[in-house]
Amino acid sequence: MGLLDGKKILVTGVLTDGSIAFHIARLAQEQGAQVVLSSYGRVLSLTTRIAGRLPAPAPIIQLDVTNAEDLDALESRIREHFPDGLDGVVHSIGFAPEAALGGNFLNTTWEDVSTAMHVSAYSLKSLTMAARPLFNGGGSVVGLDFDASVAWPKYDWMGVAKAALESTSRYLARDLGAENIRVNLVAAGPIRTMAAKSIPGFDEFEKVWNDRAPLAWDVTDPVPAAQAVVALLSDWFPKTTAEIIHVDGGVHAMGA
Repeated sequence: MGLLDGKKILVTGVLTDGSIAFHIARLAQEQGAQVVLSSYGRVLSLTTRIAGRLPAPAPIIQLDVTNAEDLDALESRIREHFPDGLDGVVHSIGFAPEAALGGNFLNTTWEDVSTAMHVSAYSLKSLTMAARPLFNGGGSVVGLDFDASVAWPKYDWMGVAKAALESTSRYLARDLGAENIRVNLVAAGPIRTMAAKSIPGFDEFEKVWNDRAPLAWDVTDPVPAAQAVVALLSDWFPKTTAEIIHVDGGVHAMGA
């Protein structure tokens, strides 16, 4: 018997087989869930190719979380595959323009900041509300985070967007708790994903974790973070919401 037997889960953000989202989808299937993936535009071909490496076939729906038409169509697109709706949603979405990263914090324009905030933070609310009609008697929304309690070198406005993501998750948990919808985040340590490669100075994060993590940290291993997400999607955390689970080897709790 798996942790997610009988569950229907939407997983966003599957781009490569090294991504946390891919391993969430893989583990969810291995734990008994049926999974649907989302993708859009030019990355759809990547998602389609990588989906073939999952243990079981997974349909892919069109979803750009910044597109109102896609959000409005989410319910019908999901019901084509899962007529009874969903039990869980994974938000693995984040983006900041190059000008919003790399040590340019003081000079970044609002246009670039707004893009980072829309895609990386507001989309948690947009996606959750689009999926809301699909939850029957409750559900679990889990987002991927990076510790926003401190200022990181060169992370800049993405760090601000992650802080907004954390706050958004708390307000969603507050307002959706009456519907038995749980909203939590998993704050993972640095993983060498496609998204990480776009962050200037990513190697500086690796050095911090190598020096400070009480538990040895492997930047090439996305599985521990994926396991935490799968656990939060399950019925084993029925009264946990508005929480941030750190899967970072303990770095978040260490002093200088």
